[in-house]
Amino acid sequence: MSGRGVPAPRRADLAGDVGAGIVVAMMMIPQGMAYALVAGLPPVAGLYASIVPPLLYALFGTSSTQSVGPMAIISLMTASALAPLAVPGSALYGVLAAQLALVSGAVLLACGLLRVGFLANFFSRPVMSGFTLGSAVVIALGQARTLLGAVPPQVHGPSAMLGVGSIALLLFARRWLAPLLRRLGMPPGAADVAAKLAPMLLVLGGIALVAALRLDRMGVQVIGAVPAGLPRLALATSAVHWQALVKPASLIAFMSFLIAMSGAQALALKRAEKLHTNRELVGLGLANIGSALSGGFPVTGSLSRSAVNFAAGARTRLAGVVTAALLAGALVLQTGWLALLPLPVLAATIIVAVLGLLDWSTLRTSWHYDRADALALLATAGGVLLLGVEAGVVLGLLLSLGTMIWRESRPHIAVLGRIPHTEHFRNVDRYTVDTDRGVLLLRIDAGLFFGNIEAVTRRIEEALAAHGDARELVLVLSAVNAIDSSALFGLLDLNRVLARRHIRLHLAEVKGPVLDRLRASTLLRELSGRLFLSTANAWDALARHDT
Repeated sequence: MSGRGVPAPRRADLAGDVGAGIVVAMMMIPQGMAYALVAGLPPVAGLYASIVPPLLYALFGTSSTQSVGPMAIISLMTASALAPLAVPGSALYGVLAAQLALVSGAVLLACGLLRVGFLANFFSRPVMSGFTLGSAVVIALGQARTLLGAVPPQVHGPSAMLGVGSIALLLFARRWLAPLLRRLGMPPGAADVAAKLAPMLLVLGGIALVAALRLDRMGVQVIGAVPAGLPRLALATSAVHWQALVKPASLIAFMSFLIAMSGAQALALKRAEKLHTNRELVGLGLANIGSALSGGFPVTGSLSRSAVNFAAGARTRLAGVVTAALLAGALVLQTGWLALLPLPVLAATIIVAVLGLLDWSTLRTSWHYDRADALALLATAGGVLLLGVEAGVVLGLLLSLGTMIWRESRPHIAVLGRIPHTEHFRNVDRYTVDTDRGVLLLRIDAGLFFGNIEAVTRRIEEALAAHGDARELVLVLSAVNAIDSSALFGLLDLNRVLARRHIRLHLAEVKGPVLDRLRASTLLRELSGRLFLSTANAWDALARHDT
């Protein structure tokens, strides 16, 4: 299923792929139009962005269940990037949205061809959760006026009733509809999928209600005429805005890949499928370029739609092709029925969808497990809320890298002793062990590099001061995977300083790749002590066994 191109359908897979494609297409209609509004574009742009992108992803991607198209957070980032450059809804705004998708797609494609997908690993899960939290709140607050039909300082009664009622129905469907359908005899899988279709049923109900009660004449805003026909494959660009779009496009590309991979990997694990990171970059890159050519805006994989695609029985990427074909057919046929779709209903679908992205469990776990990660999560969310989406992405990335560097710069160093009558050596603070006044065993639990060598040597000096009789210092390097040049010079200096104080420096349990590099240096030749294969060997050779 991970081969290039749309996999040839097997008879056993065909029914599941077609069924899943139909279900996701029904989800995509309200979601695509709603997320286009979040991006500041006409609703039909969301449908345009849902046709060509999944086709191209099906050809070049690797996930069998990934649903590519508009997504709330990427739509918010699009609006944030374009608002300073053009008026939302204007012709220039639409041109710049497609141009933004083009640049984002080019960045993703280049990263895939250069095989640099590993860079996405530098964005930690807590920080990603913080970004999602902040973005969800911004999107929900941004839809409040549309939900209530508000014209300052008043709230439009019919619009507010329609919007708030829609939220209530959607929340009911999310929490209780699937269990209710199961109690009524529907199979569990079908009940879960049916509950996911509540937004589409709500859209149809909203249209019917507007038509029956003429709510549009009472002031309820509707989306208006939706152009029929497929989008033209063309690309209009603004020559003066290329430079202004590079930075936000790069950030959008980065976040698109993170969001898409988080969902695709979770679903791939359930089927023991293997995703190819760099080919995912290529598939998402071409999907965004396809969106640009068809009048859309930046897209990515949607976790909610992908999960429904999986639950509805999708077995191959053919399901995405079916979804795209059905949406294309919907645009070719009459689209007049969409004109009466009330905006408060779309606003409700957006609010409920983004609130479903909130992941409080990550905050709770991080708070109890590692306060630094929890604070990074909260700081990223606050950055999005107070500084804006782009600043929130940059802040999150800096916090991820900063937290990692902070931890690596303060490695754990344990004083070791021997567990009696064994060859096992453990931390003296955790176990009852034998020690020797003349021998100090220190295990360094991190790689040695320019950022931590000073802290390591300072900690070694503190340990030596606390063990004033020690004349043999053994550094146990079983947990050290790398030693860079700065750390090498630090060890050379330490060896010379200790030698002048008549303290011998020994190394034990040096890993093969590290030892290979040390042999190319002068450290092993200058070492005042010895190189030991194991800590037990060092203990037997150096200790006097007086406790």
